[in-house]
Parts: sequence; structure tokens; C-alpha cells
Amino acid sequence: MNPSGKTALITGGGRGIGKGCAIELAKGGAKVIVNDRPNSPNLAATVAQIRKVGGEARAVEANVFTREGCELLLRRSLEVADHIDILVSNPAYSVRSPFLEFDPVTFERVVQGTLLAGFHLSQLVARHMVQRGSGGKIVFISSVHAELPYQNAAAYNAAKAGLNHLAKTIARELVPHKINVNIIEPGWIDTPGERESFGADMIEAQGRDLPWGRLGTAADIGKAVAFLCSDAADYITGAILRVDGGYLHKDT
Repeated sequence: MNPSGKTALITGGGRGIGKGCAIELAKGGAKVIVNDRPNSPNLAATVAQIRKVGGEARAVEANVFTREGCELLLRRSLEVADHIDILVSNPAYSVRSPFLEFDPVTFERVVQGTLLAGFHLSQLVARHMVQRGSGGKIVFISSVHAELPYQNAAAYNAAKAGLNHLAKTIARELVPHKINVNIIEPGWIDTPGERESFGADMIEAQGRDLPWGRLGTAADIGKAVAFLCSDAADYITGAILRVDGGYLHKDT
């Protein structure tokens, strides 16, 4: 059930969910290319951590919020590995604001960094996979925000909902090429970004009130991604796998 011998490209891998995905894929035997933004303070540490436990990892800096950055990422990735079997598409940008006060430029930046970045990178990598003719795996990291209309998160909600539909459409179109395309919907995950936003005390307190009794971890998401990228998931495409410990149903 592991992705041993495959080459995986993971965006946003410096910390949080992206880092968890990179670590779990590397544990499964994949050769991982870990991407983060230029001058990321976390990227080198992620690669070092993977190598310390015997995994194979390379770092590639690039800004995936632009088409040019995605092209650069693919080009540099193919310089350190001659092909890509797996893409974990994990770009996201979120700003919260009441709808009536939402700055239009910021709204567009959220959609750009969350939805359009996912389109650009997946299209470029899918073209590479199709050209190789050996199939592949693409996993989009979405969110329960795609299904729940959280207040003050109109841009992020809309972007993640759009990402889900984009991914399902891509999955249908890439079936003839034997490229599996699936979506992970994390719930509330304990990441450095969440701790910066809410504080450790609130994270711990809120976690106890969730159905599973805790927030999710980056490893929880990484393990689900590793499954979808393995041969065991060969017959799964266009699926949404919610990894939320029951979060979506916490009030039902």
C-alpha cells in the first residue's frame, strides 16, 4: 500500500499539511521533491528531517501562486528528477473578513492562491504525465470549507468549493491516461499557522470539544495522501476523502 519507488512533488511542504504529506510519502519509499516559496525559512528543515529518517528528498523553491512560478517549479523539479509520478497540490491563501467589508483585491488574491494556483500546477504536471504515458496520481488538498459556509471566509470557501469541482472534472478527463485525481478535505488541523492564529491554549481547548477529541495532525492528512498515491488506490479517482475526525458533523 505504499508509493515506493515513485517520485512525488509536494507544494507548500515547508510546514503544516504539506510537510506532513512529504514525510509520509517519504516514509512509504517515495522520492520527494518538496516545494515552498522562495526564501522559505522552513524548507531546508523539512528536507533535513526526511533525510534524517532515511528518506530521499530534494528542495525546490518557487512561487506557485503564479503561472510562471508553476512553470519554474516543474522545470526545476525535472532537473533533479527525470519524471514526476505524484503531485500533491497544496497551495492556499486565506484572509478572513466580513463579506460586506471584503477588500476586492484581497478576495482575488485568495482565489488566485487557492484555486487558480491549483489549476496552473496540475495542468502543467498532468501534461508531463500524459506525455510520459505511464499514468500518475494527483491529489488536491481542499478543505471542509468547500462544504461549510463559514462566516468571514467567503473567498476561501468559494475557492475550495471551486477546487473540488475542478478536481472532479480533471479526474474525468484524465481517466483515459490512467491518471488518478482525488481530493482530500482536511477538517481542523493542528498546524503552525493555526497555532499562530488561535494560540496553543485555544487549540487544545477546542480540540477536546471536537468529535474525535482532538484536532487532526499533518500526519493524519499525509497518511491519507500516501494511501491515495499507492497502488491500493488504483481504482479510485474523482473521489473526495474527508479527513476530519467527524468535524463536519460535530453539530448534528
